[in-house]
Amino acid sequence: MVVAHSELAVAVVFLPLLASVIAGLFGRAISDRGAQLLTCGAMILAAVLSIPLFQEVTAAEGPHIIPLFPWIVAGGVAVEWTLRLDTLSAVMLMTVSIASATIHVYSIGYMAHDKSIPRFMSYLSLFTFFMLALVTANDFVQLFFGWEGVGLMSYLLIGFWYDRPSANAAAIKAFIVNRIGDFGFALGIFATFVLFGALDFDTVFGAAPSAVDKTMNFLGWEVPALTLACILLFIGAMGKSAQLGLHTWLPDAMEGPTPVSALIHAATMVTAGVFMVARLSPMFEYAPTALAVVGVIGGTTAIFAASVGMAQNDIKRVIAYSTCSQLGYMFFAAGVSAYAASIFHLFTHAFFKALLFLAAGSVIHAMGGEQDMRRMGGLWRKIPITGTVMWIGSLSLAGIPFFSGYFSKDTILEAAWASGTAVGRYSFCLGVFAAFMTAFYSWRLLFMTFNGEPRADEETMHHAHESPWVMLIPLFVLAAGAIGAGYLFQGLFVGEERAAFWKHAILVLPEHDSLAAREQISWVIGSLPLVAGVLGIAMATLFYIVDPRLPARFTAQFRALYLFVLNKWYFDELYDWLFVRNAFTLGDGLWKTGDGMLIDGIGPDGIAARTRDLARQASRLQTGYVYHYAFAMLIGVVAFVTWYLVPR
Repeated sequence: MVVAHSELAVAVVFLPLLASVIAGLFGRAISDRGAQLLTCGAMILAAVLSIPLFQEVTAAEGPHIIPLFPWIVAGGVAVEWTLRLDTLSAVMLMTVSIASATIHVYSIGYMAHDKSIPRFMSYLSLFTFFMLALVTANDFVQLFFGWEGVGLMSYLLIGFWYDRPSANAAAIKAFIVNRIGDFGFALGIFATFVLFGALDFDTVFGAAPSAVDKTMNFLGWEVPALTLACILLFIGAMGKSAQLGLHTWLPDAMEGPTPVSALIHAATMVTAGVFMVARLSPMFEYAPTALAVVGVIGGTTAIFAASVGMAQNDIKRVIAYSTCSQLGYMFFAAGVSAYAASIFHLFTHAFFKALLFLAAGSVIHAMGGEQDMRRMGGLWRKIPITGTVMWIGSLSLAGIPFFSGYFSKDTILEAAWASGTAVGRYSFCLGVFAAFMTAFYSWRLLFMTFNGEPRADEETMHHAHESPWVMLIPLFVLAAGAIGAGYLFQGLFVGEERAAFWKHAILVLPEHDSLAAREQISWVIGSLPLVAGVLGIAMATLFYIVDPRLPARFTAQFRALYLFVLNKWYFDELYDWLFVRNAFTLGDGLWKTGDGMLIDGIGPDGIAARTRDLARQASRLQTGYVYHYAFAMLIGVVAFVTWYLVPR
């Protein structure tokens, strides 16, 4: 069994890396089709192998550690590259590899006419490898390696079409914002090492209870050390998972090709923060203040992103803000110690969100690159298969029984209320309101895209067509997950079997067990998310089907509110005013005043200017008249004689 664990795990993690290297280095030699077949084949094989690996790992009694090779030896720190196999990593391996495999296959059709297919396929596979390395990490160093790897690949994939200035700007923005979060993450790792003297998870987790009362000096303040470490680590999660404050990069990431959007938003980069908090539950459970911060930020992000999604007109941006909102749900679930519900929603979300993004890509493909929903409409007759799977994804996203999102989202909201804490009640109220908004913007997207009269020009509508089968088959796979994953895995993830399923992969202290407490809540509380979703659908139907004039009237009546959410709560403008303009002003001042006037003026330019001036003055002595030279010689002789005659 151990040998099977090791071989399957190594294959699942390193197959994407091998395919990426070959496609990247030998792409021209093996041709575009060869690169596609290689990377897709490796990814499909990894996805298939992840299923028996999941079954074997979840059947085992405890975590299995697979040492591969020594990695870093510096001073008293020795780090090996190891694979940690437990229920949490097995769930993530299966989720990431299956979602990535469908996106790889979809990319064959979507990127068929691109000029850099081997590079794109290599990037996709390398992105997947870094995420797999992250979820199998057994220490903070390897976790940081995968963490930074997915950040690097997001930069390369968002800016894949580097001839577009908007894509370059979006890639730089994502990179910089994530560096801010990663700075906090790195500080959290340093604080953990100072506190525990180790970086491997087992040592840190075992010593966490004894660190509750320890303090640490931070910026001149004595603060609880474990709380400080957890909050700093969570700042890293805020950047990667686009939580409020460090979320601004996520919508701009839509500048990359649609398969990139699906890969980033469904099961890889943005879920890394959620996975990290769940993995570090043995630390967070003993830092209730840090958990409260996670819960408040998550709940606020859920309502913020949902409100912004209601007003967006770009089909991919609507889904992007939906991702941001759903990540908020996952985090406030972790904030009330419902880590299992958080990972359950991560699992179901991977299917229906990848489905929605790839279906949106199918719509864009049909419309010749058009992404503005105001220029769509009436597409149901042209692309009925895409329309059907997009309805399935939206039903799951809105939490309609008995689709996958219904099971995971309702579990989160019930656990938040059942926790009985102020943070839990706060998150529950915002989560229910966000559920209403989610249903509204989901059906707004469906109605504006597929229903009503066409708003595109006649030529565009004439050429609108269903995507090729290589793009549709991945949609069917994801649709199956969006329909059945929640029902099939509910008992294991959050039901009566959860203790035997998770074992020691997640720690929840008995007094924090909100999943157990949710069995005591009333049916009224449990029904509120569904009621909110139905009301959201009804409102969207009223606005976009019954009386399509209502949206214009509403936005005119509440102009300030509409502009507020349309402009994303003005976060970009605020950051531009606070940081970007001041940074440019500072840079301009340092360049012109500091570098130009002071350094160059006094230094190289100043010396050169003085030398030229002296040379110019000296050149005036060269008049060409003999009596001038004789006079100069006479002055020299007088000065020479005077020097020797004057007594000293």
